[in-house]
Amino acid sequence: MTRTPVRAALPALLSAALTAVAMAASSGVLAAPKSKENDGARYTMADFAKVPKIDSHVHLHNADPAFIDAARQLGFKVLTINVDYPDFPPLDEQQQAAIELRKARPADVAWAVSFSSDTSDQPGWLAATQQRVDAGLRAGAVGVKVWKNIGMSLRDKQGQLVMIDDARFKPLFTYFEDKGITMLGHQGEPHNCWLPLDKMTVINDREYFAHHPQYHMALHPEMPSWEDQMAARDRMVAAHPKLKFIGMHMASLERNVDELAAFLDRFPLAKVDLAARIGQLQYQSQLDRAKVRAFMIKYQDRLMYGTDVSQPPQQSGAELLKEVEPVWRMHWRYFNTEESFKVSDLKKPVKGLGLPKAVVDKLYHLNAERSFPTAWKAAQ
Repeated sequence: MTRTPVRAALPALLSAALTAVAMAASSGVLAAPKSKENDGARYTMADFAKVPKIDSHVHLHNADPAFIDAARQLGFKVLTINVDYPDFPPLDEQQQAAIELRKARPADVAWAVSFSSDTSDQPGWLAATQQRVDAGLRAGAVGVKVWKNIGMSLRDKQGQLVMIDDARFKPLFTYFEDKGITMLGHQGEPHNCWLPLDKMTVINDREYFAHHPQYHMALHPEMPSWEDQMAARDRMVAAHPKLKFIGMHMASLERNVDELAAFLDRFPLAKVDLAARIGQLQYQSQLDRAKVRAFMIKYQDRLMYGTDVSQPPQQSGAELLKEVEPVWRMHWRYFNTEESFKVSDLKKPVKGLGLPKAVVDKLYHLNAERSFPTAWKAAQ
């Protein structure tokens, strides 16, 4: 139910980093039309540090900008996201670290505010939450994170789980919609969470849920299904057609790009990030690389790169960079080259997608800049 910070999975990615079938006519993802944009020149590994990039999904809880400065040398800016996660520092501490980082490096750091839903059944919660969001926006936040505890752990007075489309949240989401506030939504979990261990598609999910059975939904049939979680999320988005919604982690539709394509088609304002789910894209690449590549090209305006890396308060920037840089480089290799190489999430090698430069530029920075137009601005 609750995932540990992605940094717990990074050592496996680190070790891996260091060490065309035509689409079926019945596929839900149509082949992208040929154009200069879709068939243009590609970046190489030599371009990695030269090309502007944004990791649009990190959690930095150390106000020392050393990591930001090191990331800049590799061409990276970041969006650090506050989240009401019990393994992270309290929300006020997360927010303070984010504000300090942005103040120190405004051209390189953006941040998203969040809130607690624990008292959402009590009078005054809505007003207090709106005030918190407003204060965050005045302090430079570019969006609001809404986490999966709504739907997976938050319960009402009768002990029933509260889903994301519960009536208590409608005024808040209407407020986001009316004010043009971007919602960063993480609802549900990867589909693997509801599968037996031996049926999971990627190694990191299998290892995680083997060590955290309390979060393995296949062992808890009394909990809502993956389909229940997705349906509740979709009802919420449908009820707010003008909401600027970004589905974190491929909107938890990582198992099949056809399903994600259907979501993006249904909700034309929605976008998604790829954080902590690129292994799932790589798995699908092994099955049908052409379809995954066509999806990335067709929906090139709706996708944002991210890792979900987290930095505890006590971790130095140098330590974090040592973990993250090989992952950044591995992902760059996957999206930009046609090389075959081993990744930690899969037993067999994966072949890179070799995406055109124009698509990579959107994935790595242009879509994030367009989604958050006030972000990454140098102090005037």
